[in-house]
Amino acid sequence: MLWPQIGSIGESLTALLGLVCVLVYGKGIRNSAALWLLLAVIAVQVIAWTFGYFHHPQWVKSNPQVDRLAKLFIFIAVAWWLGGSTRNTLLLWGLALIGYLMASFVLPGPDEWLRGLQGQRIGFGIRNNQHGSMLFGVALLGTVIFSRRFMAPEGRWIVWRIAVWSVVFAICTTAVAIGQTRAIWLALVVALPVAGIIMLLWAGYRGMGRRLLKPVMAGLVAGLVLALVAGWLFGGVLVERITTESSVIEQLMAGNIQDVPYSSIGIRIHSWVAAFQWIAERPLVGWGGGGRSLVIEHTPWLPDVVKQHFGHLHNFFIEIWVAYGLLGVAAIAALAVWIGRATWLAWRGGAMPDDVALFGATFFVYWIIVNQFESYDSFWTGVYVHNLVVGGLVTHYWQWRYGERRA
Repeated sequence: MLWPQIGSIGESLTALLGLVCVLVYGKGIRNSAALWLLLAVIAVQVIAWTFGYFHHPQWVKSNPQVDRLAKLFIFIAVAWWLGGSTRNTLLLWGLALIGYLMASFVLPGPDEWLRGLQGQRIGFGIRNNQHGSMLFGVALLGTVIFSRRFMAPEGRWIVWRIAVWSVVFAICTTAVAIGQTRAIWLALVVALPVAGIIMLLWAGYRGMGRRLLKPVMAGLVAGLVLALVAGWLFGGVLVERITTESSVIEQLMAGNIQDVPYSSIGIRIHSWVAAFQWIAERPLVGWGGGGRSLVIEHTPWLPDVVKQHFGHLHNFFIEIWVAYGLLGVAAIAALAVWIGRATWLAWRGGAMPDDVALFGATFFVYWIIVNQFESYDSFWTGVYVHNLVVGGLVTHYWQWRYGERRA
């Protein structure tokens, strides 16, 4: 993020050479379901493009553009380079966190943070306001879930470790507040309690109830203090942002969709209604890779202001359905199920530490929610986060599944 000219080259080399190494040297791994799923999403995109070429050739691209979904499989290369190592995984995630924290101050300059503290909505120099907030939401999840590694009494520099964690936690929390992205707030409000519930269930499963009682209580107290501080510092901004479109929500609850104004929420609702009209015409194979743009540009009742300023549907799963039909939805669902199962098996088999598995489960909840309101996986920011996190999870699974056999 700090030096994209170099970063993009590194990304391409990592993806290309990593995939080559998996295919050449990955005995066993190259037969993993991840590779078959990659072939499946390529086939789905080619099928959608082929049917579109014969049905509406004036609207299809000159090629299937298989990278739209294939780029979500860069995690295969990331997992290979991490080599099944927890240390490598945490190092990679830690460097990504440090890089983003630096970028959020360097790219827009410190003046943007000052404007945010004064009540303005800011984006930290990353694409737009929502994408910057999404990245800080992921950073906050990781900071909370891996807190025990910073605060463990074993080892040296405990005071410095706690101080560093406190600074990072304060920055991420403040950024989430001043980013003013309601979907991120919702995702965190759901994901963090889910993390607490999972911790308690794991504690009961492993007979560690008393051992985890203090950390859980400390987390609850910290959350309460955080809520009070956030309310004191940003209470007016938070309340205003949350209640801005309360009347729109009331209309939706009453079923008056046609009367919903074209506000932030209203634009999403109306574009989703239009999308389902297009889905109904081609539910199985979709309209091809440009389906989301077709909905916006060629739905006659959408106003010109929407067509001029928006080219996507603010929902990754609806975009997949419009573009690639139920075949595409099935392929993405299969990928999600496989990642979840792989994480579970690696943790149960002892190849994945508890906190890494907990982060994976919590991130899944967070990621499902935020992609309902913005199609992050369709943009480079979401692809970046997706492949870093999933690569770290899958590398542990491959270590459990193939490591001993390879050794």
